[in-house]
Amino acid sequence: MKALVFKDNELRLESDYPRPRRSRGEALVRVTVAGICATDLEIVKGYMEFEGVLGHEFTGVVEEDTSGRWLGKRVAGEINAGCGGCGWCEAGLANHCPGRTVLGIAGRDGAFAEYLTLPEANLHALPDGISDQEAVFVEPLAAAFEILEQVDISSKDSVCVLGDGRLGLLTAQVLAGRTESLLAAGRHREKLAILQARGIKTALGGARPVGIGSKQNVSRFNGETGEQLHEFDFVVDCTGDAGGLEAALDLVRPRGTIILKTTAAGQRPADLNRVVVDEITLIGSRCGPFPPAIQALAKKEIDVKNMISAVFPFDEAHRAMRAAAQQGALKVLLTMAR
Repeated sequence: MKALVFKDNELRLESDYPRPRRSRGEALVRVTVAGICATDLEIVKGYMEFEGVLGHEFTGVVEEDTSGRWLGKRVAGEINAGCGGCGWCEAGLANHCPGRTVLGIAGRDGAFAEYLTLPEANLHALPDGISDQEAVFVEPLAAAFEILEQVDISSKDSVCVLGDGRLGLLTAQVLAGRTESLLAAGRHREKLAILQARGIKTALGGARPVGIGSKQNVSRFNGETGEQLHEFDFVVDCTGDAGGLEAALDLVRPRGTIILKTTAAGQRPADLNRVVVDEITLIGSRCGPFPPAIQALAKKEIDVKNMISAVFPFDEAHRAMRAAAQQGALKVLLTMAR
């Protein structure tokens, strides 16, 4: 089968890569559309030290399964596959199973291929009202909904979402349904316009995402919007930059909460003494629940169509990866020929 493989620090588009063989309890899924995520770009830089087929955001059709209930169904899939026998899995926390594999990220070939395998328990059927291209957003949208699983945000809480990339735009739209006081901060007018069209307050930063590694950038953000530093109850770092935590610390109030969504190759430069002095709560946030994400897409509560920057045939996967890495790019999709 065709697959985009990362090995020996090189991306290769292979035409005869072995088709994955499903284990008992797993399904073989024919991929129809896949999305390029910031995590894929970070893996190419060395994040997770992964080698194999990249990709974890996908829409597909089940061609083989164990139970017979999924055959022919159009699906999206959760990316973490636990061992099924440890205490974490038995507690319903397979996402944290020490022996888990993660689609296209750790120990399991991913979605930048004609076929992939996942446990049937990871699959979610897609309603007809969600297109294949829209359904690629289920996985990252679920990651945005995970925030609401972890913290209780009330309508009166002040929230700042840092970053206007793919995850930042999704997160801002999700949290806009929970609080009356939301600010989304980024560096691209055209991206922030997607949120403005939905009535979400936005702010521009400087040449880099707001405040990252620069007090001057935070001051500019403050001056444009009238917001005060250290005033937000919650700050969500979706910058995709290792310096996002430092920016969040400039904006969160004492005893406030920072939710970290960014994963990046390299270190996170930040003065953690500020966490102690201001008694800040730090929460890491990763994958999330698929049902509310699917429901939100089916009800058209989240705008994802305006987040698609480009669509490439799979044979142009290298070009698609370069396009996704360009400054200002949002979601770049790969389509598989049938």
